[in-house]
Amino acid sequence: MASLPAFQKAQMQFAQHLRNPDKEPSPEGIEDRRMAIYRELIYNNIAGFIESGFPVIFSLLNEQDWHKLVRQFIVEHRAHSPYFLEIAKEFVEFLQKHPLAIKERYPFIEELAHYEWVELALMIDPFDIHQIERKDSVDLMNEPLILSEVAWPLAYEFDVHHISADYQPTQVPQSPSFIVVYRDRKDNVEFTEINGVTFALLQIMKEHPNQPGEALLDSLAQQLPQIPRDTIVSNGLDILLKLMKRDIILGVSKQ
Repeated sequence: MASLPAFQKAQMQFAQHLRNPDKEPSPEGIEDRRMAIYRELIYNNIAGFIESGFPVIFSLLNEQDWHKLVRQFIVEHRAHSPYFLEIAKEFVEFLQKHPLAIKERYPFIEELAHYEWVELALMIDPFDIHQIERKDSVDLMNEPLILSEVAWPLAYEFDVHHISADYQPTQVPQSPSFIVVYRDRKDNVEFTEINGVTFALLQIMKEHPNQPGEALLDSLAQQLPQIPRDTIVSNGLDILLKLMKRDIILGVSKQ
């Protein structure tokens, strides 16, 4: 920094002060009343975006802990994107990468933050669901199926979809939680809980796109040899139909 021109030094000092006003001095010659306006604008804008993006986390923390967490994010995290809509994603990365004391009291906070962020991520995803035409009749077993790009199968150690002011687990539950978050054809973001078998089926669809239902269920049967194939096929067909009705499966491939 010593080799920088004077105006760049002032810019650096200005930014460092706004990021961490308690420890970094403001540039010389600027009235503190004026600096206070910038300090409040920066902090309040970022805090506002985080609060709106993570309402459950905001409801769980007391005011002091919340402001401390937001300030830590501003001070310690180095964002990779300049866009306001990416602040929520940056906040998730911050929680995942930093050894924060608050995780001891809220061991689920990383997963809960990711779960809350997914709604915004799917809402702003540019994928046009309407480009894939819905057919009145689909042969789910024999036609290649298209998994929606805005349908995300997710697995969490904590049952994040149940966490609230009245339920805050301190230990990892015995069984993981499987959830699909998806944007439907009405552009509504929806959440639905699924079981491990449906999650495995959706993972197969992601890894092997445009496969007919029969091939997908054959792959599922190979992964779950403890379950009779006939049971997987009969139940799997019902699962595929439900996924189709929810716009998680969008239709069939023309290829």
